[in-house]
Amino acid sequence: MTHEASIDLNADLGEGFGRWRLTDDEALLSVVTSANVACGYHAGDAPTMRRVCELAAERGVSIGAQVSYRDLAGFGRRSMDVPPDELAAEVAYQIGALEIFARAAGSRVAYVKPHGALYNRTVRDEAQAAAVAEGVALAGQRLPVLGLPGSRLHEAAARAGLPVVAEAFADRAYTDAGTLVPRGRDGAVVTDPDTVVERSVGIARDGVVTSENGTRVHVAARSLCLHGDTAGAQDLARRVRAALEKAGIGLERFA
Repeated sequence: MTHEASIDLNADLGEGFGRWRLTDDEALLSVVTSANVACGYHAGDAPTMRRVCELAAERGVSIGAQVSYRDLAGFGRRSMDVPPDELAAEVAYQIGALEIFARAAGSRVAYVKPHGALYNRTVRDEAQAAAVAEGVALAGQRLPVLGLPGSRLHEAAARAGLPVVAEAFADRAYTDAGTLVPRGRDGAVVTDPDTVVERSVGIARDGVVTSENGTRVHVAARSLCLHGDTAGAQDLARRVRAALEKAGIGLERFA
């Protein structure tokens, strides 16, 4: 059993493009402590990145580069066989693009988190994980890599001399092995607000989450993710934060 006196709360933000907007960035930035900002490959464009960085900087929220496969049409949720050298360059490119707007806002890119299919692929795929770590290193600053504990991504990042930060998901179903249930399966996303709130406190306070089969799975998380693209995400985020604080768990960014 583990106990965290504090935990980071992160959400995916800036997931719009042109006239299309998906997340209520302003509302979520009043709740979370870290913002995973889309960098243009699965969502996001230059004005959106600039706006989110400015809002995050104003509110003291950490800015993270949410890097992805180049997949606007599929929202970055389609796995792609990208050559490792190409993927490393694309990861560095996305970080660099966001860094411009973060610095202009008086802040900086504080960490990196893969999105969607790239996140899931790098849990098991050593070559793709190594390419992401290479891209982060290429961007400089030894940025922390936010990801699933025990993933190939964390192993590759550690080998590259990059800090790693363990993440858990309150609104995603887990397998008995402690990995995420693929989105294509029924029940992969936990939609009941009361369940999400309960799971959030269990992860932060006790270091456990119930798997899809009812097994108690141990998760060691420094950061807790809520997806910003789910219906009512901002209200759910407020409920999660209030429940964590009521349980005596502080909200504190990790970078």
